[in-house]
Amino acid sequence: MKKLIAGNWKMNGSLADTGRLIQEIVADSLGDSTLSGKCDLLVCPPFVHLAAARVTLGGSLMLGAQDCSVHDSGAYTGDISASMLKDAGCGYVILGHSERREHHGEKSELVAAKAVRAHAHGLITIICVGEKEQEREQGNEQKVVERQLKASIPPCADAKNTIIAYEPVWAIGTGKTATPADVKAMHAFIRLKMKEQLADSENMRILYGGSMKPENAKELLATANVDGGLIGGASLNAGQFLAIAKAA
Repeated sequence: MKKLIAGNWKMNGSLADTGRLIQEIVADSLGDSTLSGKCDLLVCPPFVHLAAARVTLGGSLMLGAQDCSVHDSGAYTGDISASMLKDAGCGYVILGHSERREHHGEKSELVAAKAVRAHAHGLITIICVGEKEQEREQGNEQKVVERQLKASIPPCADAKNTIIAYEPVWAIGTGKTATPADVKAMHAFIRLKMKEQLADSENMRILYGGSMKPENAKELLATANVDGGLIGGASLNAGQFLAIAKAA
């Protein structure tokens, strides 16, 4: 399968920044005729910039969102529904990112409920799992990830509508990166657990999301069961984002 390089822009950028960044990514990716055959490129801007991003995307980029509501519609101030995201041109949505689990108190059961709504409206979910530094130091990283996988992935999930992103919390925005050996072991473990939950798990993409950058992308993306990257800070720079894509 082709690698997926997904940019999670988080709460960054102005409207002008969004247009400029997408134009740079599109222009540079079109300049490499082999890139589209080797990997898929996805950008996930803030909600308020989705419409502008859609206009600028061209055919070389896919559009995603950073979260969605568990509700379809109604009196839920501030929420954005899966149907709204689909209508805005999104094909993907990130769910259960560690920052939402930590700062918004989101539990795995809520992530699963959101995934059900997203799948019902034709969105592909990128479901995030990962352990904190203390949990790894205590040797509980696999227990934590297994618990998150079981509770976050709904029965309607399959390899076509679901992607798993392993993001060790201690390596997000810290500059720290899991070693290739750490990543290989955890991705193999996730693949094994997915076989227990899903019939077509061998075709499911598993992304690595923890301070991937041009300097370490080639080694990480060459690791067994790493089917792409969920990129944070480096996705805000067109050159760095595409360097990671080219490393695939």
